[in-house]
Amino acid sequence: MKKSPLPVQTIRGSDKQVCGKEGLVKLLRWHFGYADFRGTQLDAIQAVLSGRDCFCLMPTGAGKSMCYQIPALAKPGIVLVVSPLIALMENQVMALKEKGIAAEYLSSTQTSDVKNKIHEDLDSGKPSVRLLYVTPELISTLGFMSKLTKIYTRGLLNLIAIDEAHCISSWGHDFRPSYRKLSSLRSRLPNVPILALTATAVPKVQQDVMESLCLQNPLVLKSSFNRPNIYYEVRYKDLLVDAYADLSDLLKSYGDVCGIVYCLERTTCDDLSAHLSKSGISCAAYHAGLNNKVRTSVLDNWISSKIQVVVATVAFGMGIDRKDVRIVCHFNIPKSMEAFYQESGRAGRDQLPSRSLLYYGMDDRKRMEFILSNAKNKLPSLGSQEDLPKKSLTDFTQMVEYCEGSRCRRKKILESFGEQVPASLCRKSCDACKHPNLVAKYLEELTTTCAVRQKSSFSRIFISSSSDMIDGEQSSEFWNRDDDTSGSDEDISDSDAPKLPDATEVVKSLAKSKLPSKSGLNEKIELLQRAEERYYQNNFSNRKVDKLDKNVISETLRESSKQRLLNALKQAQQRLGNFKLEVEVSACFLENECYKKYGRTGKSFYYSQVASTVRWLSTTNSSELTNRLGITANAQSEDVASKAEPPTTPLLSLDQGPTESTSKDLNGRARTESSACTSPIQSASSSAKLPEIPSFSNFVSSRKAIDNRSNTSQKHSPKRVQKNLEKRMRLQ
Repeated sequence: MKKSPLPVQTIRGSDKQVCGKEGLVKLLRWHFGYADFRGTQLDAIQAVLSGRDCFCLMPTGAGKSMCYQIPALAKPGIVLVVSPLIALMENQVMALKEKGIAAEYLSSTQTSDVKNKIHEDLDSGKPSVRLLYVTPELISTLGFMSKLTKIYTRGLLNLIAIDEAHCISSWGHDFRPSYRKLSSLRSRLPNVPILALTATAVPKVQQDVMESLCLQNPLVLKSSFNRPNIYYEVRYKDLLVDAYADLSDLLKSYGDVCGIVYCLERTTCDDLSAHLSKSGISCAAYHAGLNNKVRTSVLDNWISSKIQVVVATVAFGMGIDRKDVRIVCHFNIPKSMEAFYQESGRAGRDQLPSRSLLYYGMDDRKRMEFILSNAKNKLPSLGSQEDLPKKSLTDFTQMVEYCEGSRCRRKKILESFGEQVPASLCRKSCDACKHPNLVAKYLEELTTTCAVRQKSSFSRIFISSSSDMIDGEQSSEFWNRDDDTSGSDEDISDSDAPKLPDATEVVKSLAKSKLPSKSGLNEKIELLQRAEERYYQNNFSNRKVDKLDKNVISETLRESSKQRLLNALKQAQQRLGNFKLEVEVSACFLENECYKKYGRTGKSFYYSQVASTVRWLSTTNSSELTNRLGITANAQSEDVASKAEPPTTPLLSLDQGPTESTSKDLNGRARTESSACTSPIQSASSSAKLPEIPSFSNFVSSRKAIDNRSNTSQKHSPKRVQKNLEKRMRLQ
């Protein structure tokens, strides 16, 4: 049952009692069910109700939203809330309406009818809405600013609350240019108090926020960044056999609890989600690559506890009111301490024991350093902010120190925000304080692993240009692959660099020797050639296998693709009016189609084909869907039937010895793969046996045998003999 809003007059009393604690606590208890205010909430509320600007720095989960929701109930009029995410606004407005509080939001996702009703209410003499949520992009439009000015002129605008205020600072970890335009609010709407709220802002960002918003004599309220109920831990991917399995085992050990796993890339979200689902964990992926309906469905299922874990990119969770998140895991290293603190802080908002786990890998570190150092090419022109990429790398260095350091992790977090605390504050609530010897051992192993990888970074020996002058000519003895820059993200890791046991020694000895003549140069070249031959004999086969393994399409990736196609088919089925279709069988069939087409070309082409199929499913109609599945199935059955015809005699004569067993194995594998994913529309010829397929070399040999036999038969034919006799007669 929805509660009706409490009459404001009975709670407010006289104008002098607007900021009275007793009346405000009654509002808190009636609408939100809390016994009393926490931390600096009451100070912030009383400041803005008295008309004073306020900058409020509170940790995640400390209840920042209460600082502008209570003033909206304590005083007639409208509180304007600026929020960076539409999902955040939707979530908060829905929660407020359930409590009987008149709240609305304006965004591009709403229908024209809904927007018109809200605008009509704002234009009325006594608007019913108490809290109006908008995006910074909407405020920057002339139409909405004109409407806001009219509301202000009528004396109905009581407060401007700017949530996630760190976004206004170009020095912050989540800078948004649209927030910069909020600086005009002070000049356009004077005498309206401004409340700036953030959970993550270092001292420099705090000052920048207050100056950018032109806050006048603001009340600055800062709470401690310490989250005593969160246990901080780092695990090292380079020391784990399988990070996916390690995370899966950890989540299973927690039982049926709520969790969030953050990943850097969408593909990692899909792969990890598929792996966890296969391990029996109720989870789903959430990222911008999914359409709005799927994202909304995943979010609703997670909030209602139908899904245990969400594997998402970093935007997920901001402002979502889920207090019982027990574990937040970062599967890739975040870009800054502010980002890490904000995301890990989504655990334990109910103040109960929770956990923050970060998986640190050297490849992840190199990838993030590459992204941040190249960010200047993607940033808009910011004038004096040309050194932002350098600042981003400095912020990232703090995260690296957090992961690679052996001292208290809690102390490191707090110091990065300018808060000095003793190490005893932790009370063994991080792995570095609870298991110092174990962490020191892991760091030593990590250092050794990195050193080994750096030593193995030399590559093939080449004869090219050199810095050594021999007889007035430049000549080089070897080339290091590290001097070449590769553009692929997957090639950032140097773990695939081959080792040079023999060649390195030869090169070192040559570098020390001083050969004065061209005969010496020739001798050098011969030595280098022999070293190169030995190197390839020892390493080429291993390199080839490693390269193939790196490009191979794993079962995890195939399962993830099947899940994507399954979701797309379900959406298509709903869009087409519950079109009758076996979605699981169809998803398996379509994935197998993609795999057969591009399975041998590698991940990129295969994944592109899957994405193309998903896009096609989002726009296709029922007849096209039926035709594609039906035509493909019929074509497949016809192909099988044609292959089932008896082969010619020469080909049958090849099925002897090892060729026979090899072809049987190949056909066995083909039948196994095709039986795993059958067409939704069955064909009668699907049970026909496929003929044994000879190898390419045997096929070529058979063709030669056929040609030889035909040539022999032609030589001994009567016509051929007659022609030869005629030729000889003419020559004579």
